[in-house]
Amino acid sequence: MSAAATRLRGPARVEINEVAPRDGLQIEPVVVPTDAKVAFVDALSACGFARIEATSFTSARAIPALADAEALMHRMRRQPGVRYTALVPNLRGLERALSCRPDEVNLVMSASETHNRANLRMTRAQSRQQLLAMIAEAGAAGVPVNVSLSTVFGCPFEGEVDTAEVMALANAFAEAGAAGITLCDTTGMAYPNQVAALCETFHAALPATGLTIHLHNTRGMGLANAVAAWQTGVTRFDAAAGGLGGCPYAPGASGNVSTEDLVHMFDCMGVQTGVDLGALLDVVAGMPELVGRDIHSQLLSAGPRLRTHQPPAWMAEHFAGQA
Repeated sequence: MSAAATRLRGPARVEINEVAPRDGLQIEPVVVPTDAKVAFVDALSACGFARIEATSFTSARAIPALADAEALMHRMRRQPGVRYTALVPNLRGLERALSCRPDEVNLVMSASETHNRANLRMTRAQSRQQLLAMIAEAGAAGVPVNVSLSTVFGCPFEGEVDTAEVMALANAFAEAGAAGITLCDTTGMAYPNQVAALCETFHAALPATGLTIHLHNTRGMGLANAVAAWQTGVTRFDAAAGGLGGCPYAPGASGNVSTEDLVHMFDCMGVQTGVDLGALLDVVAGMPELVGRDIHSQLLSAGPRLRTHQPPAWMAEHFAGQA
């Protein structure tokens, strides 16, 4: 039986949300110039992504790498069929974002109390109240909202996170009008059984709410976790070109799941992503120059699985005349 005939069961098509321009560049030690960021987003826009998270409207003092959010949003060339999103951490950030006409805004808080205080300097109750107000304001402006819930699969300070608490937050934001929820493995603590269980719980409780999975590859389980989510029916995945990104409040954390690795895996499985892998690899090949360091892209190093190489030159003479 062929590999195609034994295809795993899951959706025939998925959407990839490219987050490297925001989640990736925000923690790079070198501030990427605005011109280079615009070129980066424009190059990614030509690859076929469903969504690109372009920037974050946060304090320039907190994240100087993204201080040019308005300039980037106004200068990038928007491609038809691509939704351009922006992360907004507070009401002031939302006001700035709305002036730049994003297709969607992404709000964020942690499911873990300790991580929320470390990351956002607020209690969960304070964050929840603020996000509800932001959902209402964005809704009044006609801009869809997605809420990203961090540390839902584990917290580096508290350990396990209660699924009931995760779902209580997801329900509250969905009821308030959020179009989608992203479940984030912020610290790379997730494992496949756990991912599948939480996705199934979410599907059962909120079948009409869009679900995105955000995975990190800290412990090498990123792609396995993606397959586990996909098998429950998840069709939206965050990923970062070149595996950029990470969490400053997660000791030992590494980058996001590499977009090129995720796309290549789905391509091999016969699952459509709409992403041109060759075009994406061309973009990734230029990323060391963009960020001023080597990147750890497995696919860029090894190539797609069917890339072939010339055999050693000595073989032709050694086996000459042999059948």
